[in-house]
Amino acid sequence: MAGHSQFKNIMHRKGKQDSVRSKMFSKLAREITVAAKTGLPDPAMNARLRLAIQNAKAQSMPKDNIERAVKKASGADSENYEEVRYEGYGPGGVAVIVEALTDNRNRTASSIRSTFSKAGGALGETGSVSFSFDRVGEITYKLSAGDADSVMEAAIEAGAEDVTTDEDGHTIICGFEDIGEVSKALEDKLGEAETVKAIWKAQNTVPVDEEKAQSLMKLIDTLEDDDDVQNVYSNFEVSDEVMAKLSA
Repeated sequence: MAGHSQFKNIMHRKGKQDSVRSKMFSKLAREITVAAKTGLPDPAMNARLRLAIQNAKAQSMPKDNIERAVKKASGADSENYEEVRYEGYGPGGVAVIVEALTDNRNRTASSIRSTFSKAGGALGETGSVSFSFDRVGEITYKLSAGDADSVMEAAIEAGAEDVTTDEDGHTIICGFEDIGEVSKALEDKLGEAETVKAIWKAQNTVPVDEEKAQSLMKLIDTLEDDDDVQNVYSNFEVSDEVMAKLSA
């Protein structure tokens, strides 16, 4: 198992759903506000805003919250968020990419640097680890969208590059610049996706043992808990045996 989505599942299983949900809503709202600010506040004319709203709906974010986040973009008192990417190494030399939306770069950089240090990792320069990742589009569907074969067929026809199906659902990977086109073609065949987003996908993975996996899990959880952090990506790989122990 690669990436970090399986750790996310563990964290949800371990409880604290309410605080996780409220934090998730505030991050989704921030992305909606920034998307509405960078283009027109109309999702039909703004692809980034359309995706942000779609992802918020997929997480059952209330309609009022979504509308409030869009309106906030046009308010004179709305915060000016900057998109910043941080790159570094976690325990075991594992590469980590952190995407943030912040209204105070110094505060965010200081917080993220401190989190890496406490975990026995180190923050590097921009570009220090992203060369070992590919920027791609990721489209996810629930298992109810169809069986593996029909989803694979739809994905190939839509121009996707890769499809994986597991107990959590279908994950379709496409070129970064093809996200809009592929997601639209898939929507026509499979209905609305659960999520559509640009991600950093590791070219190769680094296997880690149970001890390092635990430290990494703590690092990623602390980073994701930071209000300014939107997404965290990593290139570790954990055996199913270790995963079973960690999720026990």
